[in-house]
Amino acid sequence: MYIIALLGVWNPAWSADNTPVKAFCVDFNWGPGGANGFAPPGHWADASPEAHVAWYQALGANTIQTFAVSCNGYAWYKGGAVPEQPGLSHDFLPEMVRLGHARGMRVMGYFCVGANTRWSEAHPELSYGKESAPNLVFGDAYLDLLAASVREALTKSGMDGFMVDWLWNPDDARKKHNGGKWLDAEKQLYAQIMGQPFPGEEQLTERRQLEFKKKNIERCWKRIREAAKAVKPDCAIWLTCNNVDDPSVADSAVFQEADWLMNEHPDPRRLAKVLSGPRPATQCVIQCVVGWGNQNDAQGVLSDKTHGIRDFYGFAMPGPSSLPLPVSEYLAQPIGQFDGNNRNIAALARYFNGLPDTYVAK
Repeated sequence: MYIIALLGVWNPAWSADNTPVKAFCVDFNWGPGGANGFAPPGHWADASPEAHVAWYQALGANTIQTFAVSCNGYAWYKGGAVPEQPGLSHDFLPEMVRLGHARGMRVMGYFCVGANTRWSEAHPELSYGKESAPNLVFGDAYLDLLAASVREALTKSGMDGFMVDWLWNPDDARKKHNGGKWLDAEKQLYAQIMGQPFPGEEQLTERRQLEFKKKNIERCWKRIREAAKAVKPDCAIWLTCNNVDDPSVADSAVFQEADWLMNEHPDPRRLAKVLSGPRPATQCVIQCVVGWGNQNDAQGVLSDKTHGIRDFYGFAMPGPSSLPLPVSEYLAQPIGQFDGNNRNIAALARYFNGLPDTYVAK
């Protein structure tokens, strides 16, 4: 037998003054057979909300991060303007919210801002291909869709907030697509944001390009935030960032306004500038400790008190059952018996449940 963390009555407050965040995501973004690295529409559509919430509870999580719309562009709730995952067996996100709240857990959704396979296939002129990388032009039409999706998911599901992922300009995708030239749609967006015509790739200085990139990201963020707070003012908007030092986001309004700000990179020292700089007193700063395989060292990070972080998160692709291994398996063997994400989940399961690293279930 092992101890399950006592979560108490669900509390919608999410400021840094409350219970530390213990969050996890069974990541439906990835799976075999899609048009790119993303799971094809309908993959994992038979996942059981009951089984998923039970798994998160056994893990000791007090925060579930699941999906409103995943990277393939299809929704995890029924009856909305965004098409649902084909064959969706349950009204998944609303059921996760209902069941999670009944167990004293927050439930957060997810939007991938920089990539959406369904949108890319329908609007190739507004996307640098459809590979699994940030590739979208943040023009008015796309931001209208994104804002409407945020409003719809919050209204239909009752989720407590949502993660914003891949809030990046399509720099790498642009280099691989269209001969490295800017799409007409992005040239028009440059003119709209900068108040002057696009100068041409050869004449575009690094300074002007960085100015555009920062303004483009902040414009997108503003639309997301306004849409969310208009529907649910107390929702938590959770920004994940794998490069908190990138000049297009560092010291930006995005970092100042995020309710939850997460370093997805395995090295928590990258958060030092964020933690020491000016930020809202209520902002929750989170470190990701599972998701990058052996690049993560969850056991080391969780046991190190010098970095000043108390809120943690992990993610992992599902196994064939739509879940990782049963939590009982993670606790039945020493942490060192596992590898990659499983090793880090084994460490996180002990930490979230208040168990020592050396604990092995009898």
